[in-house]
Amino acid sequence: MNAATAAFLADALLTLHVGVVLFVVGLLPLILIGGALGWRWVRHVGLRLTHLALMVFIAAQTWLGQLCPLTLWEQDLRRLAGETAYRESFIEHWLSRLLYWEAPWWVFVAAYTGFAVLVGTAWWWVRPRR
Repeated sequence: MNAATAAFLADALLTLHVGVVLFVVGLLPLILIGGALGWRWVRHVGLRLTHLALMVFIAAQTWLGQLCPLTLWEQDLRRLAGETAYRESFIEHWLSRLLYWEAPWWVFVAAYTGFAVLVGTAWWWVRPRR
């Protein structure tokens, strides 16, 4: 794989990663609002199972001290592209600022676990239907 392809794939993976984060974080308030307003789509069991499974997976990874596979794959691609921390594309620069935060590991464990509990609790607040 050449450097340009690796850089392009790393940017694409970062974009996908941001999309996953927006899905996981953004769907919970939509579920709660939609449940109150009677939106049928927020009760779709497949959507809700996907949401819950992603959040449980994310929380479990932090408890195990593991980084997200999307992060690891992106880092590998950036190394293949020969990129360093100061040589980044526009997409990498702005999406990385949105996605990656500096904090002690326990902060992520607590935040992801708490959010997973909220997502799980939303199953009782707004019950999915088959």
